[in-house]
Amino acid sequence: MVRDPDPANVGRHFSSAAVELGLASYPGFTSTAPPGDGQVYGVFTPGYVDATEVPHVAVHADGTRADIPAATETKVLEPLEESAPFALPEPMPFGQTRRAPLGFVAGARSGDKGGSANVGVWVRTDEQWRWLAHTLTVEKLRALLPETADLVVTRHLLPNLCAVNFVIEGILGKGVAYQARFDPQAKGLGEWLRSRHVDVPQEFLS
Repeated sequence: MVRDPDPANVGRHFSSAAVELGLASYPGFTSTAPPGDGQVYGVFTPGYVDATEVPHVAVHADGTRADIPAATETKVLEPLEESAPFALPEPMPFGQTRRAPLGFVAGARSGDKGGSANVGVWVRTDEQWRWLAHTLTVEKLRALLPETADLVVTRHLLPNLCAVNFVIEGILGKGVAYQARFDPQAKGLGEWLRSRHVDVPQEFLS
């Protein structure tokens, strides 16, 4: 992926050279698209809007509308403010383990949050949760997803859901329209994590 303010610099001159190099390599090589012109991309910039600037209207079943005033008692939103973390559950002694995809025991869902990605991972039972909470650490996530090695990663424990949630900052560059990855919305990031192999207790795989 290349970017430039001048579309001529990243248009057919660039894409043609890349395609021609490929076609001049091994016999049978092909590409999914011909050389093309450069495309406009967007940059996501987060910001805050005062609640009084956003009209809030309730529409009733009979069609009548009621304006709802903004709340008068509010708390200033601090971007770096975090809720108190949950304590780790007690670790469980496990017997034999086997290398297997994380997805054999865990589900996942991921998506974009501006230039960052959100990845939630959950399991079905309390025993699996106690294993997951001690196994899928930030360090383990970095090892399983090497592209996160140099990024800021925050983990949140969600014991009532038997889940952990990761926020990976900057993995999407400057937002979805910036097209920093083949998966610009990080919708496949959770499944990519589930495909990675970890040591899973044998009793979870039976």
